[in-house]
Amino acid sequence: MEHLHQMAMKCKQAARELALYDTETKNRALLAVAQALEDNMASILSANARDIAYARDNGLREAMIDRLALTEERVRSMAQGARQVAALEDPIGQVIESFSRPNGLHIRKVRVPLGVVGVIYEARPNVTADSAVLCFKAGNAAFLRGGKEAFRSNTELAQIMRRALEEQGLNPDCVCLLDDTSRQTAAAMMGLRGLIDVLIPRGGAGLIRSVVENAKVPVIETGAGNCHVYVDKAADLTMAAEILFNAKCSRPSVCNAAESLLVHQDIASEFLPMAKTRLDECQVEWRGCPRTIAILPGIAPATVEDYAVEYNDYILSCKVVNCIEDAVRHIQRYTTGHSESIVTQDPQAAQLFADQVDAAAVYINASTRFTDGAEFGMGAEIGISTQKMHARGPMGLKELTSWKYIVQGQGQTR
Repeated sequence: MEHLHQMAMKCKQAARELALYDTETKNRALLAVAQALEDNMASILSANARDIAYARDNGLREAMIDRLALTEERVRSMAQGARQVAALEDPIGQVIESFSRPNGLHIRKVRVPLGVVGVIYEARPNVTADSAVLCFKAGNAAFLRGGKEAFRSNTELAQIMRRALEEQGLNPDCVCLLDDTSRQTAAAMMGLRGLIDVLIPRGGAGLIRSVVENAKVPVIETGAGNCHVYVDKAADLTMAAEILFNAKCSRPSVCNAAESLLVHQDIASEFLPMAKTRLDECQVEWRGCPRTIAILPGIAPATVEDYAVEYNDYILSCKVVNCIEDAVRHIQRYTTGHSESIVTQDPQAAQLFADQVDAAAVYINASTRFTDGAEFGMGAEIGISTQKMHARGPMGLKELTSWKYIVQGQGQTR
């Protein structure tokens, strides 16, 4: 693992240099990265096509291939994300608060970079670009380890970004991508305490659990998304059907897609046939409780595992509940703390749901699919944090910083 250690040391040195770059320098580099991504569209798509062929040959599900696939639109979206991040306010050096003590000391709490941000992720090559861009603007070097499914795409993207940085006279080791996707290398990366300052896993529940349980480096836990849509008795049912369709079907492979539907018993017999007709457009497979099956005969029965799983596919679990309190209790039992939605025209029900459901994002009359850094105005995002310390929800620039206290005195001693 000597190669890994050497790469990490280079990344650490690059982080020290990057911390000194001014905002103009960082923005110029990000605009160069954006242009380079667009200029190298053909090579990116060619590398991605080879990844997709490999994935299909190895039996990867089509819903997961959707996560892997790049199109001209998605590459342009990466480039646009870099431009959006360049346009955002630079958090580094911001004074979060300042105050003076009775002894005359003046104390400022100032934003600083985290240092080296390690990211371990699976089959989404856009994470390579998004992570590098956000880390760079926040003054951090990005140490990246993608999955084998996207190896060719990730390698091409990283090389393009490194060349763009070098052409701007900057250290290309601000973006380092591991060229080994083995589990042994991932395990060794998790142990690089002192070289990697924080580790962010992005992927399925298994990957996240492995990183959280085995890493010696501090971890920001991100987002397995067992997301729910609860349709209250006071819901606009047409609105509810459209929200559910968007949350489940617009892109089922992502972490902010809905996996479970809860329906108040008073409107279940009317709403469930509406919802099924809408979701039949995408051939969604339903798995329901006995009361759901009585209304929608022919669907499969739901198990406890169905209510707990993140499908990442055109599959939906469903349960008819007696009241909003039952819906909240169900969510409290099965939520991963990502995104939860209520559809209701009753302000009191909406407030109860917002107060009692504990998740990074709680929606009232809107799709869970909005839990996204770009949709929240952050430009790109490095992940959706489902923990409660330091960062929660979409992680943009400020979430990729720490702070230090600068204490100004005039000779005070204690």
